[in-house]
Amino acid sequence: MQLGLIGLGKMGNNMRERLRRAGIEVVGYDRNPEVSDVASVDEMIQRLQSPRSVWVMVPAGPVTDSVITELGEKLESGDIVVDGGNSRFSDDQKHAGHLGKKGIAFVDCGVSGGVWGLENGYGLMAGGRDEDIERLMPVFDALRPEGERSDSFVHVGEVGAGHYAKMVHNGIEYGMMQSLAEGYELLESKDIIKDVTGTFKAWQQGTVVRSWLLDLLVRALEEDPHLDAIKGYVEDSGEGRWTVEEALAQAVPLPAITASIFARFESRQEDSQAMKAVAALRNQFGGHAVKKA
Repeated sequence: MQLGLIGLGKMGNNMRERLRRAGIEVVGYDRNPEVSDVASVDEMIQRLQSPRSVWVMVPAGPVTDSVITELGEKLESGDIVVDGGNSRFSDDQKHAGHLGKKGIAFVDCGVSGGVWGLENGYGLMAGGRDEDIERLMPVFDALRPEGERSDSFVHVGEVGAGHYAKMVHNGIEYGMMQSLAEGYELLESKDIIKDVTGTFKAWQQGTVVRSWLLDLLVRALEEDPHLDAIKGYVEDSGEGRWTVEEALAQAVPLPAITASIFARFESRQEDSQAMKAVAALRNQFGGHAVKKA
């Protein structure tokens, strides 16, 4: 099987290699000529036999929009486009509609696995028509970990369902990371705890909090026990916000996930204006001391 792959960054480059190891012929294009197999999208399309399958692995938003618009102009009826990036699920219907005018199928696929996916495989959540998913199954099977398909791949539903599932996955991930981080800070603050790294390490087998995220935290602490080399500034890539927005739209309470998003916002403040106001209020009503800026 052949696959065109647009976007050869940290994820895309590893996916290309994993697919090739599984015997799939991948023609990759990236704006960076040092990693690209071809000089242009046109050349990539020419190298693929019809009907073509093209996987898009670029940043969500305007970049994805522009790539899918370009593919809509250059591909033919019967071809398939897969958006494997972290697009918002509501964009998928727009993309499917644009491509569908030319008879080009569209599949959205949430991909989880990060930089470890090359060796470990990727968890995949796909949305689209049954026949399109079935046609792409050799690609999905090559990307996912070995073992039962249902343990790492799901056809969630129609177009948009894959990215919706990935959005919720990432929202849960935010909450799990925040819980581990808060536990780390509390352990670090208590003088009777002499081995914080060892504490987390002892939780890796047999405990109810054992997880890959816990394993990764242990790895980070073994490299830098007090995380002295890292600034406490945390970005969010969009999915967490969208999860909270969907919770509001569906009237579903998500207190832990919502709190984890606001914690990330707090991490970006050198000196919180809100906390300045709280300090001023305590000083006004109770005469409590304030620290001068």
